[in-house]
Amino acid sequence: MNFSKRIEVMQESPIRKLVPIAQEAKSKGKKVYHLNIGQPDIKTPVEFFEAIKEFDEEVLAYAPSQGTPELIDAIRRYYEKYNINFDKDEILVTNGGSEALIFSLLAVCDHGEEVLVPEPFYTNYNGFGNMTGVNVVPITTKAENGFHLPEKTEIEKLITPKTKAIMFSNPGNPTGTIYTKEEMYMLEEIAKEHNLFIIADEVYREFVYDGLEYMSFANLKDISDRVILTDSVSKRFSACGARIGCIASKNKDLMKQILKLCQGRLCVATIEQVGAANFINVADEYIEETKEEYRRRRDVVYGALKEMDGVVCEQPHGAFYNIAKLPVKDAEKFVIWLLREFDIDNETVMLAPAEGFYATEGLGRDEVRISYCLNVEDLKKAMGILKEALKVYPDKK
Repeated sequence: MNFSKRIEVMQESPIRKLVPIAQEAKSKGKKVYHLNIGQPDIKTPVEFFEAIKEFDEEVLAYAPSQGTPELIDAIRRYYEKYNINFDKDEILVTNGGSEALIFSLLAVCDHGEEVLVPEPFYTNYNGFGNMTGVNVVPITTKAENGFHLPEKTEIEKLITPKTKAIMFSNPGNPTGTIYTKEEMYMLEEIAKEHNLFIIADEVYREFVYDGLEYMSFANLKDISDRVILTDSVSKRFSACGARIGCIASKNKDLMKQILKLCQGRLCVATIEQVGAANFINVADEYIEETKEEYRRRRDVVYGALKEMDGVVCEQPHGAFYNIAKLPVKDAEKFVIWLLREFDIDNETVMLAPAEGFYATEGLGRDEVRISYCLNVEDLKKAMGILKEALKVYPDKK
């Protein structure tokens, strides 16, 4: 039996493909500190669970394809806090931010067309491209300048008649980079001059540190018809398992087209929408305290990495990830070695090899993405283990 070329070329998740090796380590009694995945340990607001407990319908029915009116209204009110105003028909509820990105690509690109994506990028962008038949064309960024964008002329060299959009996360996953206003205005110019959409993945909007000012691409009024905002409650409210996301755009014609895709998959789970709609009643202090906690964790990880011989990294200013170049030949082999052959007092760490976060072959092979979603004490232990492991790892550069 033959399989589709689409599924055969699709890469395994570099974040999840080594999970069986981690499970093997655990089965042998090792404790594994998971720095490989962005699964927050912050408590989900009780408002989510309270709303579900109060749900009192005799039939668990389909929800509207575009999302429940209550959740859409809650999302509108949330964006108003950021001076972003959407009409009801400019928001569609999705099964997490992943479906929002897939639907966006399906709506603006035909098979074989292209989107530009700054690399390193969220690894599933590659997978979404394979699923939709869209080619991901990398805009290479470098740690030396904080993974910020290259000059406008360098980006324009990548644009072809097949280019339909520029897609990125801001704040960045896996880099933690916050785009400056100058970079945003540059992308605005490129979108206008080359008739491109902007697909802005802003799921880490709240997590901006060091006094930096954050601005959404939805605030750029001059290209409001070109901006497709994708979002999710997963990270903001530590509700990854709820699978509630959304697409928002002032382009009403585009939203009518995407609604067809929403209708095709019928609806997002009703109960989860009931819970998510109540996030609007979560006190602002929850987000502020969460952001401060992640900043403390960032400082632990970045501070430790800077003290390790041969490690190169830049301080991230957003999200909860850090990309680090290690003094090893192959980061994936190093991660496997950590899980199978190294421990301190029967404890080890799991990292995400960064090669899968790049589209350019060969880049990221000696890099890892570190997620600082664990509590401060666990992060200190994990960083100590990593430091000692690098001292004795046999396959160094």
